[in-house]
Amino acid sequence: MPFSLFCKDFKYKKYVVLYAFAKAHTFPTQLLFLIFQNIRVTLMKIYPIEAGNFKLDGGAMFGVVPKSLWTRTNPADAHNMIDIAARCMLIEDRDRLILIDTGMGEKQTEKFYSYYHLWGNDTIDTSLAKHGFHKDDITDVFMTHLHFDHCGGSVQWNKDRTGYEPAFKNATFWSNEDHWKWATQPNRREKASFLKENILPMEESGQLKFIKRKGTSFQESSELGFGLFFADGHTDKQMIPHITYQDKTIVFMADLLPTAGHLPLPFVMGYDTRPFLTLDEKEVFLNTAADQGYYLWLEHDAHNPIITVQHTEKGVRLKDTFTLEEII
Repeated sequence: MPFSLFCKDFKYKKYVVLYAFAKAHTFPTQLLFLIFQNIRVTLMKIYPIEAGNFKLDGGAMFGVVPKSLWTRTNPADAHNMIDIAARCMLIEDRDRLILIDTGMGEKQTEKFYSYYHLWGNDTIDTSLAKHGFHKDDITDVFMTHLHFDHCGGSVQWNKDRTGYEPAFKNATFWSNEDHWKWATQPNRREKASFLKENILPMEESGQLKFIKRKGTSFQESSELGFGLFFADGHTDKQMIPHITYQDKTIVFMADLLPTAGHLPLPFVMGYDTRPFLTLDEKEVFLNTAADQGYYLWLEHDAHNPIITVQHTEKGVRLKDTFTLEEII
């Protein structure tokens, strides 16, 4: 965003004096850029958007790991189900409101939802309203991937329930071309997770755009202003956002690390299409997270919203757990 446009917005004018002073005193261009970037990061705000809690089978969530091990961190109920959140993220960044993931949505049948044991009263609408926003305010919806529990809220019934329409009428929907093809031409393993009513209306509306991948698994920037890690173990070309927020890097973990209980490398979901690749991706990412002090935003952990990790003799393990209020 050019600084001239940045300055036209009233809420940023109090920062123009700082910029003008620096420019008048012939500060180097690089320093001016750093001032601008610092202002941007300072003004950015992040909000949790709870899209609705549910439950999933603990065995499916931990694959081949014995129940006696995974229940230490993720206790199961009498039906072997564990608590799962859909903790989306809303980023207010200058003139953009970017929503990362949208949960299951509310258009499926009662029978469908009965499989997932919904609990709690949170919805996208109520969560947005809590922070003073409405669906129509959202400028961008970024989908880490197109499984129904991550993108279902992007599409809703139309007014007379004869068809579907985007739930965010003023937003651009973001995926990537490789994953879009993977989801719209699904393999038999994932077909039940890629529901056409969740996906095709975004393209039919003309509101869909693709993130341009720059050839490596990690890229420092994207069309939405944050870095991305592309992971292929869970599903093809899942995107993991890295957000610079104040003096922190917050990583939206999606299904690369569903809960804090999944930190040990072999603790891989039964849902992952390439579990051996997930092992490698987790190892690389978690070592980097421990080295760099990343804050990990756990979309699916109902009880541990944000964590940090550390190196131990057993590998990378939990360091600290934070409430949302402590970090954002």
